[in-house]
Amino acid sequence: MDIHATTILCVRRFGRVVMAGDGQVTMSSVVLKATAKKVRKLYEGKVLAGFAGATSDAFTLFERFEDKLKEFRGNLTRAAVEMGKDWRTDRVLRRLEALMIVADPSKTFLLSGMGDVVEPDDEVCGIGSGGHYAMAAAKALIRHTDLDAPSIAKISMEIASEICIYTNREIHLEELP
Repeated sequence: MDIHATTILCVRRFGRVVMAGDGQVTMSSVVLKATAKKVRKLYEGKVLAGFAGATSDAFTLFERFEDKLKEFRGNLTRAAVEMGKDWRTDRVLRRLEALMIVADPSKTFLLSGMGDVVEPDDEVCGIGSGGHYAMAAAKALIRHTDLDAPSIAKISMEIASEICIYTNREIHLEELP
């Protein structure tokens, strides 16, 4: 599934996890908003979530995922798996063309409407039209620098914004210790 018009990046390093999202909202070839927040903290600030897709879908998915976190008392793995099942089978949810990244201090998952619940192999996960660019930059920075997670996320998002026309430099970061 290709989701255009956003970049979300999750980076883990030195015991910290950071999620970053750009602020651009586009419709066709028009920028509607430059300062949107596509990344937020859920479950009393213990879980990060980022979204690529339509804005109205984001609110629905954030609410549903937070409900799952509450139902399973903050167990990210269980909440992600159950959300994946619901997303794939629910008549309303399965029509949403979107991707989510969710993370807590120990795990990161990519969720899709196809029922995918994928735990990345390494410290980096990205979604959206600029997600692959941001991931490539982050992986290079992890391998060749001693930068911390917030610095890597910010620089990687800036690099993605220079390549992807749907990504801007209005970067919003959320972090968990």
